[in-house]
Amino acid sequence: MKLNRPARRASLVVHVAASASWLGLTLGLLALGVTATTTGSAVTVEASVRAMKLFADWLLLPVAFLTLLSGLLLSLGTVWGLARHRWVYTKFWLTLATTTATVFALRPGVNSAVTAVAGGGPLPDAGDVLFGPVVSLSAYVFMTVISILKPWGLTRRGRRLRAAARTPAGPAPRMVRTPTLP
Repeated sequence: MKLNRPARRASLVVHVAASASWLGLTLGLLALGVTATTTGSAVTVEASVRAMKLFADWLLLPVAFLTLLSGLLLSLGTVWGLARHRWVYTKFWLTLATTTATVFALRPGVNSAVTAVAGGGPLPDAGDVLFGPVVSLSAYVFMTVISILKPWGLTRRGRRLRAAARTPAGPAPRMVRTPTLP
């Protein structure tokens, strides 16, 4: 299934907007995490981690899933393919990994920080609010770079598909002469 031009362009716009949103949300989470770990004010720490929780609970997962699904649609609906080019394949697996890490590491870390500071305690571990955004931001910047540069060439499957497209499907048809009547 190949996307027609309007569908491909719309999908690309959605994918770029969702990816940029994910990058922006991560920058916001990092800024809030740095604020929470460097301030001396308990009120500021609590406000920062509560804002992180709002971002993580309401925005991060929908944007992550939209990025993943729109990227999958683009890869399957265009000539790039999911497993034809190494950069597309790498982006897919990194997006899947960062989405999974958001669900199982970043959100629980932020939730534990909110629970700790809401009870009047100190921020339990700076890693809970800094590690996830730093790793995510690094992955998103890397994926942006490879989206622009498109490095590494074809995968083994991509080389096989390209070779198959260049060679004829079977032997050339034989020309059979039919006798002509005088």
